[in-house]
Amino acid sequence: MRAVKLVFTDSFYTLTDFMQLRNIAIIAHVDHGKTTLVDKILHQANVFRENQESGELIMDNNDLERERGITIFSKNAAVYYKGVKINVIDTPGHSDFGGEVERVLKMADGVILLVDAFEGPMPQTRFVLQKALQLNLKPIVVINKVDKPNCRPNEVHDAVFELFFNLDATEEQLNFPTYYGSGKNGWFNDSLTPSQDITPLLDGIIKHVPEPRVSQGPLQLQITSLDYSSFLGRIAVGKVTRGEIREGQQIALVQADGTILKSKVKELYVFENLGKKRAEKVEAGDICAVVGLETFNIGDTIADPEHPEALPVISVDEPTMSMMFSINNSPFFGKDGKFVTSRHLRDRLMKETEKNLAMRVEDTDSADSFLVYGRGILHLGVLIETMRREGYELTVGQPQVIVKYIDGQKMEPYENLVVDVPSEYSGKVIDLVTQRKGELLVMETKGEMQHLEFEIPSRGLIGLRSQMLTNTAGEAVMAHRFVDYKPWKGPIPGRNNGVLISKNQERATAYSIDKLMDRGSFFIEPGDEVYAGQIIGEHVKPGDLVVNVTEGKKLTNMRASGSDDATRIAPKIQMTLEECMEYIQPDECIEVTPKHIRLRKTLLNEEDRKKYQKMMSNG
Repeated sequence: MRAVKLVFTDSFYTLTDFMQLRNIAIIAHVDHGKTTLVDKILHQANVFRENQESGELIMDNNDLERERGITIFSKNAAVYYKGVKINVIDTPGHSDFGGEVERVLKMADGVILLVDAFEGPMPQTRFVLQKALQLNLKPIVVINKVDKPNCRPNEVHDAVFELFFNLDATEEQLNFPTYYGSGKNGWFNDSLTPSQDITPLLDGIIKHVPEPRVSQGPLQLQITSLDYSSFLGRIAVGKVTRGEIREGQQIALVQADGTILKSKVKELYVFENLGKKRAEKVEAGDICAVVGLETFNIGDTIADPEHPEALPVISVDEPTMSMMFSINNSPFFGKDGKFVTSRHLRDRLMKETEKNLAMRVEDTDSADSFLVYGRGILHLGVLIETMRREGYELTVGQPQVIVKYIDGQKMEPYENLVVDVPSEYSGKVIDLVTQRKGELLVMETKGEMQHLEFEIPSRGLIGLRSQMLTNTAGEAVMAHRFVDYKPWKGPIPGRNNGVLISKNQERATAYSIDKLMDRGSFFIEPGDEVYAGQIIGEHVKPGDLVVNVTEGKKLTNMRASGSDDATRIAPKIQMTLEECMEYIQPDECIEVTPKHIRLRKTLLNEEDRKKYQKMMSNG
């Protein structure tokens, strides 16, 4: 959970202090420059003093976001420009966090669609734009990074128009204004001529984005996101769509199942710059944060107690992947983490579903295991990474796609996969994707790059990224989005090589690893503690091999010539959590603790594994 920085001021704030209001969400594909654009808007509106060090990517204040360079949680900021208050909502660009985007778009009245001047519209651009157009939001197109070599702003503009057309945009939406510029260099203009700063874009927001549509009647406010403060507890955030809300007001909370709970607004805040400011009342059209509600979920409606009317419940696309989360039952259980029991694990997962709409948790036959459903490997990976940083220990199994039976036919999720790669590697990419049951739909040349589009079962994407980067010398740029459920495509080949498994529990020695270098490559280094059943490397051949990496060198008082040469050991292979999730097979799992990520067999005992294999082959 994120701590909230609260800005208290002596003066209370009311809506009558300013005349106009604009609510705008910024949507784009990963890495096209959303958060940088928000930085520039904050600077342009003089949120910071002249000499104040603000750093970059100000809105990405979560450690994970800064490390990965992506936005995971949507965030709000508000700036004043020419007497108009502009509420800016920064949204994630990755399709795995689409659930986050879908709900926050409910707070906006217009969207800025940011597109890279070289890459053009990408799969994720299509996904979020479709959601925005369905909500009848007014779009402004911003073509960013026009300072890049071989950029093609005019072609990209045509491609964006075509995308709008394909998504059945209305006549009014097709008539979108376009701005060009470079977020990095700090300018945006309605032509390709560089301007002094981004004022033309801010003027465009005031001109083209409509004021909030306000209907008459008693209070209605839909909770579209959550904040958390260690002082105030859970905070409900949403846009007042009707009436007004005041501090100390009695309200009715209408839940998704129709239950009505009576409650009271303890404190009320509006967004100002990067913080919040206390408010006496907030009128329809503005975005506010409400403190004092005990039990609420995203999608609930805060309404007038006399006339409790609910707004339509927020619907979010279904999850497409599941993973088994279990307690850590390895010999190293409890060494690193604070929260290790199944009760801790269950409470934490249930808490996550309150604010993470696209995630679901189900109990299983075992009290120690839970089935967690999410939108993709990154979506689940971020949850696991967040939990380990909070002090949880757990084991997670191989990601599985969710299969449905429609009219008696087995169906699986399919994705649209887009790969941009230098021309000389395009053959390898096509070969790799077709092996995984993908079909090539589009092949275009963009400068020195080949633009390839495939339709591929979601199963085929598991483990594809690492292989793709290996085969293209790290040059491939991949993006994918969920399309639909289609008939099952049959078996997809998994990992070719077996693994090296530790035979016993002790510290690994340089002597043993050196002797086993010809058997495979290692995920551990001398001095690491290992246990029986832990996966310590990749075998050079198919099939698993149990090895002893803890054997010490036999010491004698005789000196054999040459035997004391320094052992030359190749460095261990470092794998990220997502790479581990893509690497493991059905009989393997990942042990995740605050300090370590280890691969292991689900059954640690070698005899148990042999019995299980025998049973499976007979069964």
